[in-house]
Amino acid sequence: QVQLVESGGGLVQAGGSLRLSCATSGLTFSRLKMGWFRQNLGKEREFVAAISRNGGITSLSESVEGRFTISRDNAKNTVYLQMNSLKPEDTATYYCAAKSVSFGPSVIITEATYDYWGQGTQVTVSS
Repeated sequence: QVQLVESGGGLVQAGGSLRLSCATSGLTFSRLKMGWFRQNLGKEREFVAAISRNGGITSLSESVEGRFTISRDNAKNTVYLQMNSLKPEDTATYYCAAKSVSFGPSVIITEATYDYWGQGTQVTVSS
């Protein structure tokens, strides 16, 4: 059974930091391309960050570039999203996603391409 379980969300003041984690099971983690997306009420889910299978290549959306970092620990089957200098507009439910594929681009930024999703973790940034 494939599971992606996010954790680390919460309430933080603007300018603060949070680190989200996404622990996976049921898949060979080192073969997974991973991503983070977020969705706020009434809005479409949007791309935040993506990372290649070995962690050597990452991609970040323009809205979080310079503030967020995506990383992974293949020994722990976990991908992380370090969020610094948080802003109220970062408030959303954050989802991790996984795609098991060995070909194609090293990172995947398209929501529809991912096969597996976590249940989400809420991040609320107060002003």
